[in-house]
Amino acid sequence: MMNHNFAASALGLLLALGGSATASPSSVSSDLVSGRPTDSDSAAPTAAIAVRWSAERAWNWFTNQPLPIGFNYVPANDISYTEMWMDYGFDPARIDRELALAQKVGFNCLRVVLSYVVWEAEPEAFRQRFERFVSICARRGIKVMPIFFDDCAFGPIKDPVFGPQPAVVPGWYANGWTPSPGHERVRDPKLRPSLERFVKDVLSAHRDDRRILCWDLYNEPGNSGMGEASLPLVREVFRWAREINPAQPITSGIWGPPTAIIQFIREQSDLITFHNYSPAENLAQEIERLKKLGRPIICTEWMNRPRHSTVQTCLPVFVREGVGALGWGLVNGKTQTNLPWGHRPGPAYDGPWQHDLFRPDYSPYDPQEIELFRQTIQRVSGGKAE
Repeated sequence: MMNHNFAASALGLLLALGGSATASPSSVSSDLVSGRPTDSDSAAPTAAIAVRWSAERAWNWFTNQPLPIGFNYVPANDISYTEMWMDYGFDPARIDRELALAQKVGFNCLRVVLSYVVWEAEPEAFRQRFERFVSICARRGIKVMPIFFDDCAFGPIKDPVFGPQPAVVPGWYANGWTPSPGHERVRDPKLRPSLERFVKDVLSAHRDDRRILCWDLYNEPGNSGMGEASLPLVREVFRWAREINPAQPITSGIWGPPTAIIQFIREQSDLITFHNYSPAENLAQEIERLKKLGRPIICTEWMNRPRHSTVQTCLPVFVREGVGALGWGLVNGKTQTNLPWGHRPGPAYDGPWQHDLFRPDYSPYDPQEIELFRQTIQRVSGGKAE
């Protein structure tokens, strides 16, 4: 178990002000692979809507587990998260092979977007695939940070459809990427009841599941031209999650300039998550600003080599500050996220990879990066997993 300098000092301040030192999550006595909770882990549903976790509760959760170090995951055979959750795109054997690479490095968590359109079309099949995915992750010692909604669009698709997804366009960064649930669905209030059922269906099934690290409710709301049109759904998804009251914390990442959406996220998240693809100096400055919010911090997106957000320079900052870190990408594949944002077909790109750690043949893009991750994770965890 880790007690990082920042975490320990912040929790100590809370105790000095009169907070309780009673700790936190019980030791891991449940079956990690099944996710079966102990009696003390299960929180009975309450009639009243739950409120935001106290800072003390958030710090107890954070300091009683290894520092979260992981990655954002899309299997190499899938062009988008929609394809990942389709029957033809969901490949448990491949997922297990790829996560075996992550396990050897020592990564302890991953972040993944769920697909509303797949759930809408075949909810039972989606539930089974998600359960199988979480089980594979658990066998590899990796906890899951699921994401319900995502506004990002890197190609022409703004509203995903159930069915076969586009083919790869060589040289086009994430040409088949799909938001979820899709921009028109975000704007349409008549679809809120269905979106609510989606969120509560998944949350209810895994509200006490120790294989889930936390719930990232909405990735980059307002991105790709959505702006404040996403705010109503942001408000709703936080309310829906509080009504389920999961045992895990809920959050949404701070990712851009101050807006009404970002302000709401800062005020409602149990722990602070953020995205930063800047050099180490800028990263450290942002962490210092976020510390003022008085809650645990996890950077849920980072690593952009051309922009000097690198393993060699940024990973030491995260560890020094006691901040969790999930970089973008594991195995390079159909999303072509080795290319820079906005890259289109034309002259071949010969610069450093933007994202991803392993080539399609599972060899490391940069063996020194992998070794630095491995040594760092061993050091901060004492060589032990939770």
